[in-house]
Amino acid sequence: MIVLDTTVLVYAVGSEHPLRDPCRRLLTWHGEGRIEATTTVDVIQEFAHIRSRRRSRTDAVAVARNYAAAFSLIVTTPDDLEHGLALFERHPALGAFDAVLAAVAIERDAEALISADQAFASVPQLRWVDPASPALRGLVRD
Repeated sequence: MIVLDTTVLVYAVGSEHPLRDPCRRLLTWHGEGRIEATTTVDVIQEFAHIRSRRRSRTDAVAVARNYAAAFSLIVTTPDDLEHGLALFERHPALGAFDAVLAAVAIERDAEALISADQAFASVPQLRWVDPASPALRGLVRD
């Protein structure tokens, strides 16, 4: 299982950007069953918030609902929060939201957490993959 960060969802439906195509490919692979990807309710919520800054709320909600339907969403727990807060405390580059997402990926023994956010690299026990990295292709079942 691969955990997706908000950046993947944002770039996949965003305007022209070097990360748009890799993020779109990732979602296509998920749709084709070539990878098992998931995310959290919190990531979907953050996506809607970010999307609504540049698009209408109606658009943001519609895309967020499509994403929510495309994944079996992970339910976070108080233990995820506690582990995330511990990561947040130990890794200054990592924001609190991302620390909890990293904890979710670690606790679920995820194959990888995919994000454009370089701060995830500061967590040694997390397998973080940048969507622009050649390592992304290694996660795909042919």
